[in-house]
Amino acid sequence: MSEPIQFHFNIDGEDFTSAGKASVQVKKLLRQLSFDADTIRRVSVAMYEGEINMVIHANGGQADVIVWDEKIEVILADTGPGIPDVSLAMQEGFSTAKENIRSLGFGAGMGLPNMKRYSDDMKIDTVVGEGTTVTMSFTVPEG
Repeated sequence: MSEPIQFHFNIDGEDFTSAGKASVQVKKLLRQLSFDADTIRRVSVAMYEGEINMVIHANGGQADVIVWDEKIEVILADTGPGIPDVSLAMQEGFSTAKENIRSLGFGAGMGLPNMKRYSDDMKIDTVVGEGTTVTMSFTVPEG
C-alpha cells in the first residue's frame, strides 16, 4: 500500500463489556490486510491492554491506528487523571485500580508492562489532571 491506512475508534469509558471492541476490530482488519499472525497478536494484545486502562482509569478515550507496510502505530489518548509516576506505573503488579474493578478481574497492574512488552517502541506522554497519550509502534517483519 502506498499510503497508510488509518482507523479511528472511540473507547467508551462507561461499559466494561465494550472494552476491547476496537482491538478486536483492528485484529480483523489486519487479517484482511494479510499481516502475519505474530504482528496481529502483538498489536491486538497491546491495544486491548490500553483500552482496558482507558476504561478503568480515564473514563474512555480515543484510539487511532495507522497502518503502513513496514509498521503499525497505535495511539491511545484520554483526558483522564494522568499518570503521576510513570516509572512506578510501569512496574509489574503496580495498580491504582479500585477494589470494584479488581473484583471484575481487571486492574492487576500488567497493562502498561504488557503494552511495552508487545510493542517495539512505546512512548507515554502524560500530564496529571489533563490526560495521557500512549503511542506504540510495531515493526512488521519483511516477507
